[in-house]
Amino acid sequence: MKTRMFLPVYRIAAQSLAPFSGLFLRRRAQRGKEDVSRLGERRGQPGLERPEGRLAWLHGASVGEGLALLPLVDRLIDKGLHVLVTTGTVTSARILAQRLPSGAFHQYAPLDAPGFIATFLDHWRPDLFLLAESELWPNMICAVHARGIPIASVNARLSLRSFSRWQMAPGFIGALLGRIDICLAQSDDDAGRLLQLGAPRVHAAGNLKYDVEAPPADPARLDALVAAIGPRPVWVAASTHAGEEALALLAHKTLARQFPHLLTVLAPRHVARGDEITALAREAGLETAQRSRDEAPTRTTEVYVADTMGELGLFYRLASVIFVGKSLAGRGGQNPIEPAKLGSAILHGPHVGNFVDVYAALDQGGGAFVVNDADELARRLAFLFSNPGLLRQAADFSRQSVDALGGASDRVMRAIEPYIAAMIVSGQ
Repeated sequence: MKTRMFLPVYRIAAQSLAPFSGLFLRRRAQRGKEDVSRLGERRGQPGLERPEGRLAWLHGASVGEGLALLPLVDRLIDKGLHVLVTTGTVTSARILAQRLPSGAFHQYAPLDAPGFIATFLDHWRPDLFLLAESELWPNMICAVHARGIPIASVNARLSLRSFSRWQMAPGFIGALLGRIDICLAQSDDDAGRLLQLGAPRVHAAGNLKYDVEAPPADPARLDALVAAIGPRPVWVAASTHAGEEALALLAHKTLARQFPHLLTVLAPRHVARGDEITALAREAGLETAQRSRDEAPTRTTEVYVADTMGELGLFYRLASVIFVGKSLAGRGGQNPIEPAKLGSAILHGPHVGNFVDVYAALDQGGGAFVVNDADELARRLAFLFSNPGLLRQAADFSRQSVDALGGASDRVMRAIEPYIAAMIVSGQ
């Protein structure tokens, strides 16, 4: 079959599967992957009234992509637009509810079926559509383009692996990218791949994630935690995945011989694993408290399981050294920009392929260090705890490295300014 036929075939297939969406969504809801009270939004049915005036629609897949859009949200509101942000995960909805400013609001993205997309667009009538990173939903893009709504791909990225796959269907990807008015890529490499696949206008604007404000923390909760912990050495293992907590506990037991008052904070990427991690720590013979059960750390607590949603900013502020997970037992790494912005030295494993550029900058600048196992993790922590001046220097380097990489949001806004100006003029 010619690849140019993939697009109409995809449309027909999505349309035919739409009647089964209820079963699909209910099964996902049973696994905690959908919000039962908002399933209608996944079929394009609005959960809110559309505000009067011009509206920009911004879409990202999940937490990271949604948060990366925040600098643009603020700037679009400053220009007098209302901002609708859509994502597809429960976690992203909860976090964006806390982080979106006045003038912006969240809805779940509709499933990529023509009828659901049409219902969504009929209600929201966006004047501009910005989609983040590698989100290329065919029916969504085609429907928005058919209504004459400008489309910009922002923070666009395309890995070598995805590029190789798309080269096998050049007509399909070319038809999609050809409907996008402008692609603003994270890097020159991403821009080159998008151009080769058929994007008509591409610029390298940088990574929006460098411009996201550090996550907030409730001052009263922070003060309470600082008072409960006292003057103890503290480190945080953040966004950990299965297997990494066991390594962190091994490192803790090694470190505790030298630092008997050490507190290790474990903040798993998936907070539903809190009970499992607490049991693991207690099996290791460590005195453990669990935040989701309203257990506060005491002066004798050795491990604190931080298994609550939206509080990473709180725990990042407790320690000046952070291990960022999915880099030892996991693959690809998690985003280190937030703790770096708060002035923490960063430790990470070797598997950081999802964030190569930022880890390279942090490592080369002296703000981050690679550890390959629990022994190396313990040794690096011991070195930093024993040399507070070097720890402060590493934390400063960490902050400076990510600050130097900022500015993408300004470049994106300059690139989309003609579309904003055109919508304002047309509305007069």
